Amino acid sequence: MRQAPNLKMPLPGPKAAAIIARDSKVVSPSYTRDYPFVMAKGEGAVVEDVDGNVFLDCAAGIAVNGTGHSHPDVVKAITDQAQKYLHMSGTDFYYEPQVALAEEMAKIVPVGGGTGQVRSFFSNSGAEAVEAALKLARYSSKRYNVIAFLGSFHGRTAGAMSVTSSKFVQRRGFGPMMPGVYHAPYANCYRCPVGLKPETCQAECLGFVEEQILVHLVSPDEVAAVLVEPIQGEGGYVVPARQFHQRLRELTSRHGMLLIADEVQSGMGRTGRMFACEHFGLDVDIVTVAKGIASGLPLGVTCARADVMTWPPGAHASTFGGNPVSGAAALATIKILKDGLIRNAEVVGDYLLGRLRGLMDKHAIIGDVRGKGLMIGVELVRDRVTKERASDERNRVVQEMFNRGVLILGAGRNAIRFAPPLVLTKDQADTVVSLFDESLGALKT
Repeated sequence: MRQAPNLKMPLPGPKAAAIIARDSKVVSPSYTRDYPFVMAKGEGAVVEDVDGNVFLDCAAGIAVNGTGHSHPDVVKAITDQAQKYLHMSGTDFYYEPQVALAEEMAKIVPVGGGTGQVRSFFSNSGAEAVEAALKLARYSSKRYNVIAFLGSFHGRTAGAMSVTSSKFVQRRGFGPMMPGVYHAPYANCYRCPVGLKPETCQAECLGFVEEQILVHLVSPDEVAAVLVEPIQGEGGYVVPARQFHQRLRELTSRHGMLLIADEVQSGMGRTGRMFACEHFGLDVDIVTVAKGIASGLPLGVTCARADVMTWPPGAHASTFGGNPVSGAAALATIKILKDGLIRNAEVVGDYLLGRLRGLMDKHAIIGDVRGKGLMIGVELVRDRVTKERASDERNRVVQEMFNRGVLILGAGRNAIRFAPPLVLTKDQADTVVSLFDESLGALKT
C-alpha cells in the first residue's frame, strides 16, 4: 500500500460516485454517511478507495479495526477456522473457539478483581452486549430500574436506545422508551459548572444521583444497575476524573447496585490499556465489549462475575453469537494487542495528544484536547470563555480532512474524534496533525 494520503482526483471519483448512486436506491437511508468514501482495500492505517485514492484512516471503522486493516495474523486465523467450519451455534452445541475466548476474557476483563471468576455471554454487536447486560442485571438483582448518563451511547436496539442519550435523533419517533431508566450528568470536566479541574474534582456531579434521582425518583433498593462508559464515546470522547469512577463504585456497592461498564468503544487496547477501566482503578460487576475485539468481524461479549451470571438455560441466547470464525479472529486480536499494540497505542497516543495540544496556541477554535491512548477528542468552540459549541465548524473540518486524504469522524455536538487503528506510527500522526492544522486554517477563508 502506498504512503497516504495520495488523492488523484476530486472526490468522489467516478467509480465511487456510481456505487453511491446505486446505494441511494436500495440501502436504508437511516445510515449516516459524512462524506463519499467507498472502500476498496486497506493495510494497517492506510486505506484506498475504488478510484485508487489513498487515505490515512483516523476512524478505524468507528474504532473497530484496532489491529489495522487486514492484519495478516487475523486473516490467517479467520481462514484457518473457515476451512474447518463456519457455524454450529454455541446456543445449542459446543465448540472450542468459544470456550477458549471465554477463558481469555476471564483473564483480561476488569471484572471480579482479577480472580478469573468470570463468565461470558456472546452476541454479535455492542448493542446486543448491552441488551444482555441489562437483562442480566435485572435478573440477578431482582430489581427493575437502571441509571445511565447524559451524552451516553449504548446502541440503537430498544433497550440500549432507552439508556442512550447521545442525540435525540437516535430516539425520536421510537417511543415510548423502556421504562425504569434515569439519566444523570456525566463528569465532563471541561464543562463542569463548578469549574473544578480533574485533579481537584470530587465528582460533585454524582450528587445529582444521590440527592435527586435516589431521593425524588426511585428508591436505591429498586435500582438494578448503573451503566457507565469509562470514557464517553459518542458524547464527545469525554475523559472523567478518576474520582468520578471511584465514587460511583462506592455508591453502587453501598446500595447493592450492579455497576456495568460499557467498554464497547473504549476497550480492547484503544486507550493504551486493554480496558479504559484500568486508568481509573475500576473493577465492575459487568462489562460489555465489541468493536475492536475481533478486528472487524461481528462479535459482542457481555462478561460478568460468575455469581452474577447465574441465569438458567433459555433465559438468553443468540444464534450467531460467539461464531467460531469471529472467535478465532478475537483470539488472534487479543494476542496481537498483548504483543505490543497496546503499548503502541499508549506511546503514539501520547505523542498525538501532545501534537494536537500544540495547535491550541495557533487556533483559538480549539477549546479542549483530551484522551487516553488513541482515543482522543478535540472540542471546537467559538469562544474559549463562553465555550459556545462550534458545531458547524466541526462538520466543515471533517469535510476538509476528507478532502485532504484523512478519514475522521465527529463525536458529540462539536468534537472531532481521533480513533485510528492502533498500528498508527508517529510519522503518520505527524501527517494527520499537519492536515488537521491545514483544515482548521481553512475555516478562516
